[in-house]
Amino acid sequence: MELIRKYFPGLAADQYLQLGMLLELYKYWNQRINIISRKDIENLEERHILHSLAIAKIINFMPGTRVLDVGTGGGFPGIPLAILCPEAEFTLVDSIGKKIKVVNEIVKATGLRNVEPIQARAEDLKGNFDFIVSRAVTRLPVFMKWVKKLVSREHNNDLYNGILYLKGGDIDEELSALPVPYVVYDLDINFSEDFFNGKKLVYIPLRGKMKK
Repeated sequence: MELIRKYFPGLAADQYLQLGMLLELYKYWNQRINIISRKDIENLEERHILHSLAIAKIINFMPGTRVLDVGTGGGFPGIPLAILCPEAEFTLVDSIGKKIKVVNEIVKATGLRNVEPIQARAEDLKGNFDFIVSRAVTRLPVFMKWVKKLVSREHNNDLYNGILYLKGGDIDEELSALPVPYVVYDLDINFSEDFFNGKKLVYIPLRGKMKK
């Protein structure tokens, strides 16, 4: 867990333990249910765990914050964020049952009590959440249409409630199609590894005005 300790020093011992457990847990489950490519499983810490935690470089979720991870796959970015923010509440959603099975098993193994995995389609979801997080499940304008109704009007974080979307490559065309203001954060500002070159976090506030 050298990269995690490098970029997130000062975590509690149990948090480092839980994050470290993810390395072996995902290798174990990936041999049984293929959720991560073989190339990526060898770079799990950098390409999945640390990539997920890039959101935590932008916002520290306050206690009680309700976070929805749409298209979570095997649990990213939701599970690493739930370990980092134990007093926030995370709902992890994916339409594929075998992926949610893996999420359930990893939640149990790590002892996380702030995570609720659900098998469902994004379009069918109901509820109120402070933030919707995801890792490039579809085009941003489409994603926003799926989830904007789920964002609560009441907020208690430094950022107004909205979407936090991890994506790489050229996204200018997608961004230009968004009907609302947004902020783009380049991940290579916080992380020096080559993997993060061109990787971005898009923040779309959907309730209230953006803080300057």
